[in-house]
Amino acid sequence: MIYDAWFWTGAVMCILSFVICVIMTTIRTFPDDASIISVGAVELFLVVYSVAALVRSTTSTPIAGPLWEFWGYILTALMLPVIAFAWAVTDKTRWSNLVLGAIGPTVLVMIQRMQVIWFG
Repeated sequence: MIYDAWFWTGAVMCILSFVICVIMTTIRTFPDDASIISVGAVELFLVVYSVAALVRSTTSTPIAGPLWEFWGYILTALMLPVIAFAWAVTDKTRWSNLVLGAIGPTVLVMIQRMQVIWFG
């Protein structure tokens, strides 16, 4: 299995986001700015990853697996942080930090799956 710099960058961002959100769950009783910003950073990474994937797939490295599955993972991964953010804004309890924290491991698994689809 090939893990490129995109995977490792995403993995670090997702793990850091998870750790920040878990720490904020234990410290705060409301959605903390650090949690929201960390999930925003994951979303920003996913946007950049999507654009880079579009460029890479059309110019240099074709996707080995099914295109619909790869882009389905990307679209789903792009929606998850937005949904978690909406949850955190509407549910102002300690547990909204934990909902934001679930985004990191979930997106990490999705990025790993996208690597498998990309390289075959």
